[in-house]
Amino acid sequence: MGTTNRQLSREEYGQILLEQLHSTVRWESEPATGWTIADLDATEIVRTLEEAIRRGRADDPGTRDPVEILRGLGLVRGGQILRAAVVLFARPDRLLPDYPQCLLRIARFKGTDKTEFLDNRQFYGNAFDLLVRADRFLRDNLPVAGRVVPNLFERIDDPFYPPLALREAVANALCHRDYAIGGGSVGLAIYDDRLEITSSGMLHFGLTVEDLYRPHESLLWNPLIAGVFYRRGIIEQWGRGTLKMAELTEQAGLPRPEFRETAGVFVVCFRPSRYLPPKRVGHDLSQRQRTILEILASSHSLSLGELHRQLGTAPLRSLREDLNLLRQLGLVTCEGWGRGARWFLRGRVDEDRV
Repeated sequence: MGTTNRQLSREEYGQILLEQLHSTVRWESEPATGWTIADLDATEIVRTLEEAIRRGRADDPGTRDPVEILRGLGLVRGGQILRAAVVLFARPDRLLPDYPQCLLRIARFKGTDKTEFLDNRQFYGNAFDLLVRADRFLRDNLPVAGRVVPNLFERIDDPFYPPLALREAVANALCHRDYAIGGGSVGLAIYDDRLEITSSGMLHFGLTVEDLYRPHESLLWNPLIAGVFYRRGIIEQWGRGTLKMAELTEQAGLPRPEFRETAGVFVVCFRPSRYLPPKRVGHDLSQRQRTILEILASSHSLSLGELHRQLGTAPLRSLREDLNLLRQLGLVTCEGWGRGARWFLRGRVDEDRV
């Protein structure tokens, strides 16, 4: 077959031009017009230097003057602080209206979609402040998995998702996102069946989602911001962030995180190692209905009688009504008739046939 030429769309052509100019003209390296050192958090600037010295990632310059520290970090040019310095060190009360993209959105949803919020907030702040707020939100809202340690008869509660992997994902989102998108943000969303971390912008320089699961070269979109994150000890080797997330989830017995691009947003999705029954599918599910789902999730299939014996005190008639509702909602399915009928969690029928 002969070669074919595909005409680039306007968006693709613009992206190519932007990437070609990236080495010399970047959003983060432009002057922060109208901003001075007084608009930045001097304490955070000094803390960054001291942490970098402690980690052996910077020499002690012999001064704690914020301007000199920023100059050493490459965040001042011609006496003017750069936009990267704003992202990293801005006082939160100074960000609006100039930098609305320095935004963290957090949400805890009831169920598996965005129908109903249990918590919904947003914060403006510098990257370090937003990282702290994200850590606090995840710590306060993460579900836990209970397990009993053999011979100790003690219940141990483990987070459903490894905190270090989540922190890595949030740090990568803050470090590598496209800050040129004025309406952009970093988002944290906890659902009953997953946790998603989103950031504005797409992958660049030909990097694909598949590349993120194997060793790859790191071509930084925000090298100034990433450099400070590295000195601070928040990120480590370039190109290792996604691999580290996969390793940490594997060590915790979880599926590897899912990476995807959609509508100008990059998404990292974490899923738990065991089935989590939803709390809401169209409407609230009762505790008994969620228990039925948990029992079916831990079994290949059960008859009505077997399920009734495991469930305990629920009347058989109520169990039938719950199963019929769960089937209407698409959560369970039944195969066979009469006493020989077997109930499955949706999707398990085909798995058992393999």
